[in-house]
Amino acid sequence: MTMKMLLLCAALSVPAVWAADNPANSGTPAGRAAANGKQEPSELQAAGLLGDDATASASPAPRTSDGHPDFTGFWKGSRATKPVGNIGKDLPGFKLPLTAAGQAALHANLTRVVDPESRCIIGGIPRHDASALPFAVVQGRDHVAFLYMYTYFRSIPFDVRKHEADPDPSFFGNEIGRWEGDTFVIDAVGFKNSNMWIDENGNPQSDAMHATERWTRPDAGHIHVDVTIDDPKYYTHPFHYARSWIAGKPDEHLREYVCSENNTDLAHLGPGPGGIRADGTRGYDVAPLPAVPPSPEAYGK
Repeated sequence: MTMKMLLLCAALSVPAVWAADNPANSGTPAGRAAANGKQEPSELQAAGLLGDDATASASPAPRTSDGHPDFTGFWKGSRATKPVGNIGKDLPGFKLPLTAAGQAALHANLTRVVDPESRCIIGGIPRHDASALPFAVVQGRDHVAFLYMYTYFRSIPFDVRKHEADPDPSFFGNEIGRWEGDTFVIDAVGFKNSNMWIDENGNPQSDAMHATERWTRPDAGHIHVDVTIDDPKYYTHPFHYARSWIAGKPDEHLREYVCSENNTDLAHLGPGPGGIRADGTRGYDVAPLPAVPPSPEAYGK
């Protein structure tokens, strides 16, 4: 294998934490590689992308001064989320209830569209809810902000009950929040109708999608989401996706990660997210990473 081929393979499978720590890796689709199931849980654990259920705190969740659960923290995936990146992970055969238009859109994504995230485009919701990448939450008195690996964020205000009359289409949608007891509900409409996949498998989402996230913190060591996805253009009926994350260690935090800088891999990527595996994940078959990452001088050769 040539050095150029080795570097391409490494870029497609490198753990996101390594990408975040190494400027030479800026712009690789490492996050997509980790999120689409390319790595086994043990590898994700070694890379610092997974938390440990066995040691997660079961003490009561902290609360803010106004009595709401405090979601603030650094959150990592769990081994229990399988397959990672698949919004249909809990559905029979991982099959989403696609309409005829949805089937056509999926076919287009698999055969003609390069993964938007690999082109450094925001994944949006609900794709980020299925991702393997860690994220952080900062909760204030009147809003909650989600901070993502690709150095972007979304901020949802509390107790806003009405969507904008004509929202500008966006990757996260026009989001409004409300409390239902200890559950924070995020209701979103007004999504973009292009450059968005609902998950790492290339499943589509349209501008008619309505996503409702219900966030809870059952204890100090976990945060949980249950998402209802209603997209009548592409899906025959609403469906759910649910998972939990584990609290990171006190010294763990997000690092700067600039996807668009030195993005040398885009020209090498084909349409779709790669072949589908028996466990429901997709990805490209690549050589294992070298034991020691290549030096910065190797990139570009």
